[in-house]
Amino acid sequence: MMADEAYLTLRLARDDRDLMAAQRLRYRVFVEELGADGPMVDHDRRLECDRFDPYFEHLLLIDKRRDAAALDDVVGAYRLLSSARADQAGGFYSATEYDLSPLLATGRNLLELGRSCVHRDFRGGMAMMLLWNGLAAYVLERGIEILFGPASFHGTDAGRLALPLAWLHHHHLAPEELRVTARPAQRQPMDLIAADALDRKAAMLAIPSLIKAYLRFGGFVGEGAWIDREFNTTDVCLVMDTGRMSERHREFYARKGHDG
Repeated sequence: MMADEAYLTLRLARDDRDLMAAQRLRYRVFVEELGADGPMVDHDRRLECDRFDPYFEHLLLIDKRRDAAALDDVVGAYRLLSSARADQAGGFYSATEYDLSPLLATGRNLLELGRSCVHRDFRGGMAMMLLWNGLAAYVLERGIEILFGPASFHGTDAGRLALPLAWLHHHHLAPEELRVTARPAQRQPMDLIAADALDRKAAMLAIPSLIKAYLRFGGFVGEGAWIDREFNTTDVCLVMDTGRMSERHREFYARKGHDG
């Protein structure tokens, strides 16, 4: 799986160096920009990592002009965990935040997505679209049926996030058979504002672009948010059933996969 856009190359990580370059990018974005911390953050080497990393496949966007030896060449990253690899890892990462029983009970081919990030110099351009192309190709090649994973709002103040969380709850809640639920320890109810009191325009402006992209493809959210204080985020669990996508979105997704 490769896609060249002039000096940009898209591929899966091949070795430990590639993984470390992804972890360096994650450190820049999640730790230096967004204030994340935790026991697995390596401040000395400037790496953001966790015990699940060796089990994930890592989709990388690489700028061939940048210094690979200095781990500076990866400018976009996505980590992907299939059902088979999750068994080796002892479960999905998302299971630490959400009860995934409804998804596991489907018996369908699952793919967990996470740690999506783009270097600040590449935001607003083709970088995220190239990563989506690569993801689409991966999904088509492996017959993935359900994609899911945590997506984050910056900060842990639920009051400040009440509007977008309530909008997601009232308008994009997953159907019951796919409705994962935030675990009690750090669960935050999302129905903080009544449905008839919501301002759609203001709510959509407050929703991160990555979450809006999943919604455009027919994605849903699980029940409840998860307050991740170490990562300084409020997470929702996104779920996308490729079988439920509208024909228009499915054709677009398939086209992007073949283009990638």
